[in-house]
Amino acid sequence: GLLMRLGKVDKVIVGTDRVTSDAVFNKIGTYLVALAAFDNNIPFYVAAPTSTLSLHETIEDVTIEQRDSREVGNILGKVQIVPNGVECLNYAFDFTPFRLVSGVITEDGVFTPEELLKKYTA
Repeated sequence: GLLMRLGKVDKVIVGTDRVTSDAVFNKIGTYLVALAAFDNNIPFYVAAPTSTLSLHETIEDVTIEQRDSREVGNILGKVQIVPNGVECLNYAFDFTPFRLVSGVITEDGVFTPEELLKKYTA
């Protein structure tokens, strides 16, 4: 975010694991990067092979994987770094709504979310 604020970033390109009709799903933290880009008027692009397109689905259709809480509550699975009784959540992915996506890059070209839906759901 700081580099964006300082004008050191002219665009953001991330990958994706899945693209639905209203969002892209990628590793946890992608949504925050998209928000920072949006707030700093920086284009946010998603590299998405067509094999990741699930345009018949919506955000509500996707279950986001939760991983073992010990991955974030312990160091090397041995040293506990959170107080007893604290529940850690460890989601593997998040989603970025299309309103934050400037373009989706596929092997067929670069498309706005609207163009992507039109091309691949027609």
